[in-house]
Amino acid sequence: MASTASNENRVSASRTSELALEMTRWPSVSGTPGEAEFSERLHALLAQTPYFQDHPDQLLTFDSHGDPMTRNVAALVRGCGRETIVLAGHFDTVSIDNYGTLAPLAIEPEGLTKALVAELSARPRNPAEEKALADLLGGDFIAGRGLLDMKSGLAAGIAAMERFAALPAPVGNILFIATPDEEVLSRGMRSVRDALPALAERFGLDIVGGINLDASSCERNGEEGRAVYLGSVGKFLPFAFVVGRPTHAGYPFDGISAHRIAAEIVRAIDTNPALCDEAFGETSPAPVVLEVKDLRESYDVTTPDRVWLACNWLTHRRTAAGLFEEFAAIVGNAMAAALGAQAENRSKSTGDSAPSHAPAGRVLAYSELVAIARERGGETAIERVRNIERTLSGGDNPLAITREIVSAMVTEAGIVGPAVIVGLSSLHYPLVHLDRQGAAGRAMQEILASVMERVAARHDTTIKFKQIFAGISDMSFFGHAPDASETDVLAVNTPAAVFSDTPPAGSLSFPVVNIGPWGRDYHQKWERVHAPYTFTVLPDLVFEAAVACLQALRAR
Repeated sequence: MASTASNENRVSASRTSELALEMTRWPSVSGTPGEAEFSERLHALLAQTPYFQDHPDQLLTFDSHGDPMTRNVAALVRGCGRETIVLAGHFDTVSIDNYGTLAPLAIEPEGLTKALVAELSARPRNPAEEKALADLLGGDFIAGRGLLDMKSGLAAGIAAMERFAALPAPVGNILFIATPDEEVLSRGMRSVRDALPALAERFGLDIVGGINLDASSCERNGEEGRAVYLGSVGKFLPFAFVVGRPTHAGYPFDGISAHRIAAEIVRAIDTNPALCDEAFGETSPAPVVLEVKDLRESYDVTTPDRVWLACNWLTHRRTAAGLFEEFAAIVGNAMAAALGAQAENRSKSTGDSAPSHAPAGRVLAYSELVAIARERGGETAIERVRNIERTLSGGDNPLAITREIVSAMVTEAGIVGPAVIVGLSSLHYPLVHLDRQGAAGRAMQEILASVMERVAARHDTTIKFKQIFAGISDMSFFGHAPDASETDVLAVNTPAAVFSDTPPAGSLSFPVVNIGPWGRDYHQKWERVHAPYTFTVLPDLVFEAAVACLQALRAR
């Protein structure tokens, strides 16, 4: 029996390596024709396998988004019963531009690995490059755009599914899904979420759990990369659009500089440790200000009346409604501090014995701004802004798109400063965690603990639980049905509809973990996957996890 299991693992490892290298050679940069073509290539590859030759009706593609249309791939392997585990991952990749002259080799893992070794060996290196060279020379790491993030994860999922199909009497079902667009707006996974109830009904499935197959990074010996993640970080991109009261620079106290207000907002938020979340024994990063822009397009000596800023805020426990309310309060306090300081400075400058009274400022949610614009200019005003939004919809910079929409709405509303408009400038990625699934989540974690111990012993390695997947991921939309009150707050305060997510009623909710490959420097020129773990341990771990969950549920 032991030799049979060992042989199955060897076959699975070989298959994972073969699939990972082959799929890496298929170009699939987000937003390119290659991304749109990938699903048909994957469908054709799976259609050649014995199981899907016998069950072609259980292999399909369905629409995601775009022009040309990108599509999701779904492959169902049936056992007995309705209980189903979903294995899911994305196939789009980030750009290959950062490879420079090596871009033609970016998706040729063997050739790229040799070329990177040659390049690094021929010149002085910084510490990160020294590590990359040592890794690539050591033979355990292979380079390639998308090999780590995350076609090796897809390969492990396919190998696990095929191993499940070869069982004499498998319990339950495995549904494998490959999606586009994770690197941009997770439109692939969100379209899967929307389609999953009908897909489950069509095939008579009860979806009881999911495994996301995304990659993680570890800069040390791999201990942090050999992990099962129980959750994924929440991400907000709140904006503050500051409206000042312009004045000639020679008379600075006759107006209110939008820069002065923006500076106080930056000071209050940027890298402020008090705004970190502590949950599940881990602490989220402090928020950072990603962008601050003076919106003037020409030179003059007038103080600015409009300044835009946007923040990246990662969370481990804050709700959407709670964070939005907190952000507005921080902005309000910062504006009050700026206006108070200006009043005091004016008094000192003029020699008044008492500080002059600080002017009142307003903080408006974007939804309030829209209401003011509608009252002032009617639906015609709103439609003018919507036309601007439509012209911008093809862009790939959420901050620039949102900034222009808000600026136009401020004009339509006739806002006079000092005021700050607050809202969300890009897609919100909800915080998810197994703990939030209650008894079902706890049961899945218990099952996985046993599986991890067994697989780690078999491969003489370690596998640990980690609480929060630090990079934003499709996990935020996989098996997660957010509360309507949360999505409502976000929808009305996200100016660009393309960045607003409103799940349909009846979205499925089930426990999900992330089990994927590990490597280093993903998205970078030195992106590389740790081959021994990814091609040997990972497919075994995914298979054992899926089977154990299905068998435990059947036993209950």
